[in-house]
Amino acid sequence: MNSEQTDFEREIAQLLVSSLNLALDPDSIDPKAPLFREGLGLDSIDMLEIALAISQHYGIQLRSDDPENATIFASLRALSAAIAARKA
Repeated sequence: MNSEQTDFEREIAQLLVSSLNLALDPDSIDPKAPLFREGLGLDSIDMLEIALAISQHYGIQLRSDDPENATIFASLRALSAAIAARKA
């Protein structure tokens, strides 16, 4: 288990793994590591899948044309913080 993950980050990590059918343990995702390219190696299609899963699960719209996407999807920690801020 990655003790660096908060409970909410763990919840989002589980959502990422299940929605993208990733062959890895959600607890193994470093919350500060990049989600795309050199990190988990995700791509723009994965971003759309993640946004859809978040929309369905949390009722939050993450738009593909949002200028903040590079920041929002930078890492598990950034994504979790963006979701938490929009849920509040």
